[in-house]
Amino acid sequence: MKSKKLQIIPLGGLGEFGMNCLAVRWEDDIIVIDGGLMFPESELLGVDIVVPDITYLIENKKHVRGIVLTHGHEDHIGGLPWILNELKVPVYGTEFTLAYVDDKLEEHQLADEIELIEIQPKVKFTIGPFTIEPIRVTHSLVDCVALAIETPVGVIIHTGDFKVDLSPLDDKAFDLHTFAEYGKRGVLALLQDSTNVERPGYTPSERAVVPRLDEIFSQTKKKLFFSCFSSSIYRIRIAMELARKHGRKVVVVGRSMMDSTEIAQDLGYLEIPPGLVINPGQVRDFPPEQMMILISGTQGEPMSALSRAAVDNHKHAHIEPGDTVVLSSRIIPGNEKGIFRVIDHLSRREANVIYDDGQHGLIHVSGHGSQEEMRLLINLVRPKFFIPIHGDYRFLRRHAQLAMETGAVDHAIVIEDGDVLELDKDDARKQEKVTAGRILIDSGSSIDVVEDLVIRDRRILSEDGVVLAVLAINKRTGKVEREPEVVMRGFGGADITDQARETVLKTLDALSAEQKSDYGMVNERVRVDLKRLIQKTTGRRPMIMPVILEI
Repeated sequence: MKSKKLQIIPLGGLGEFGMNCLAVRWEDDIIVIDGGLMFPESELLGVDIVVPDITYLIENKKHVRGIVLTHGHEDHIGGLPWILNELKVPVYGTEFTLAYVDDKLEEHQLADEIELIEIQPKVKFTIGPFTIEPIRVTHSLVDCVALAIETPVGVIIHTGDFKVDLSPLDDKAFDLHTFAEYGKRGVLALLQDSTNVERPGYTPSERAVVPRLDEIFSQTKKKLFFSCFSSSIYRIRIAMELARKHGRKVVVVGRSMMDSTEIAQDLGYLEIPPGLVINPGQVRDFPPEQMMILISGTQGEPMSALSRAAVDNHKHAHIEPGDTVVLSSRIIPGNEKGIFRVIDHLSRREANVIYDDGQHGLIHVSGHGSQEEMRLLINLVRPKFFIPIHGDYRFLRRHAQLAMETGAVDHAIVIEDGDVLELDKDDARKQEKVTAGRILIDSGSSIDVVEDLVIRDRRILSEDGVVLAVLAINKRTGKVEREPEVVMRGFGGADITDQARETVLKTLDALSAEQKSDYGMVNERVRVDLKRLIQKTTGRRPMIMPVILEI
């Protein structure tokens, strides 16, 4: 008689960074771990986000029992609205993670349809044949867990994103003890985060940034703008504590930053003394040396608060000569151009920009464990099978080698999105592949799935046509050299050509000379304003392509 097998099926995150999503199946029961997104590369024109292809889950809809979340970063929860649109299943997560998820579901009108179930470290719960124990881990976000899953053939442990921080700011240290206990009892498979596998040594604790940031606060003579990921609650807490210590009031600017600080405050992760945080409208009421502006936009996103402030186009955040801007985050590969564009604009404002300060002390530390932390966990857990997760293929491969070098692992197996890994007590092998890949989402007025770029472009061109807005801008002065031309093809928009031209002119008039020299911003503003006009007047959604001629 054929023995029963446990199946591990990655649908995203193995072969790329982001879009983390993994299915675990025993016979007719499936649980899903995480449902993330990734942001598109620059060549994916018109695409807002990228989510995993969940064809396999949709085909097995009646067997999916729930989605279990490790933590609340976008690459682990950002795809949930799209996934839950197809699968109305319960979502399990820690209190802080579910607060983020709840916001997303509200935004997509799904909150009433999805049951959110709170989980806690060391408190086991059961879904079908799986008994799951969340284990406290530390990361750059709060309330993160690994998952120890008891299955009929043995225990598998999924680390989620982690680093081993034994002195985090909230005093909720990484739970090495529980990992060691599972190691003693025997673990069938360990699925471990590969993000920093190329980095030797240990990742410093979040507290490691305090000395250098303290020095920056003490040396700053005017306003201090502090930017970090809005989900970096520890970093926000450090910035607020330093602001209080150095006698600065705090203004929170940017929607994502305001939402995050509000959630963290409600759940007790941020204790803000009365009077420390003031309303953005009160900035002018205090001298510059008494102000810290906590601002979102650390990755140079064109419409973020920091990008707008950098070109002097933000209602409350005005950057003046002598102000200091701290970018306390890593540069995500692919975002270099946007970030350095913002730094250029900040430099034009004669601000002091601190963004990569490793020589003088740390202003940012990673949330992912380096090689020694990976080895430590592998040696504690001593799994029979080791499966690297999260990262490009070369990272997974290097991680498998590192695991075998420890001598604590019997077999290391590299799998990719769509592979089906079958395990029993003694054996693990790859079987047939399932459909996997990425779905491109254009979230205009509704979530619009882009099956394939070429097909999408052809469909838009055939149904809704194309609009070209040709602008001639003097690179040196930022002046529009001649009236914009607007060309419409493929839909009955000829009668609104004049309106469209006026809209483009209004958009350009509203931009400063400096903003006009930032073609990324010009492009986005013109595209958004034309899209709004055309949808309102014709109900169509043509492909809009601003073409900027440098003169």
